[in-house]
Amino acid sequence: MPSSPSTRPWSRPAARASTSAVAEPPTSALAEARPVPGDAYVQSFARGLGVIRSFSADAPRQTITQVATATGLTRAGARRVLLTLQSLGYAATDGRLFWLTPKILDLGFSYLSSQPLWHLSEPIVEALVARVKDSSSIAVLDGHEIVYMLRVPTRKVMRVTLGAGSRLPAFSTSLGRTLLADFDDDALRALLQRHPPQALTEHTLTDPDALVAAVRQAKCQGFAVNDRELETGLVSIAAPIYDRAGRTVAAINVGAAYARDSIARLHDDVLPELLSAARDISALLQRT
Repeated sequence: MPSSPSTRPWSRPAARASTSAVAEPPTSALAEARPVPGDAYVQSFARGLGVIRSFSADAPRQTITQVATATGLTRAGARRVLLTLQSLGYAATDGRLFWLTPKILDLGFSYLSSQPLWHLSEPIVEALVARVKDSSSIAVLDGHEIVYMLRVPTRKVMRVTLGAGSRLPAFSTSLGRTLLADFDDDALRALLQRHPPQALTEHTLTDPDALVAAVRQAKCQGFAVNDRELETGLVSIAAPIYDRAGRTVAAINVGAAYARDSIARLHDDVLPELLSAARDISALLQRT
């Protein structure tokens, strides 16, 4: 689609040395290299994080044996970690099953509260949602997944409830393809080889060549569109958010229920509003 003055992708700030207020996302396939125990790596702490991450919507309450199986720890090792989390108030037990307590949210809120982007951007995202009448989210990249930092919904479009901390596969989302746009082809292919994409709908791209081409297109045009690849009834469009050094540190999207003319509406009506919101958030971030 030819760019018009109102939808022409805006240029990122010229890159320069600067300390970003938001953690820089990985820029190569080496970002996922696993560390080895040593002076700079505390294995017991890593095991504790693994135990925390073993709890999910599918496994909200687990026995020691289940946690050990999920994490690869011995039963004794899993027990020690769980009892430590319990003593600190991050987990609870009835003597057989363990589960996380609301205090575990403190760990995530420490990150959110330390980053000004989420506080600065919320009014802009709310105003965007009011204008386009569809949901909007901001996410960052973490390896092969995106992590939602902020979401302002209008109505339920997706089967899965999304909120801060929710994760989705990067290659299958407009937010993810926007965030992956700074990766070179070798890094993209290495990421795809380590984490082969799954077909989530009949429209999901899984061919590596097609996915690399989709990311390259997102970089070229300055935004990414997702047409029912994540959910059959969902389309979305995303744009990058830049820090003061010109790096893509987050992405913002608008998601809408699928209709026959929904992609055209995203391009014609939503994209100008989305790019404007991305510009405003980037400008605020660059002043912090």
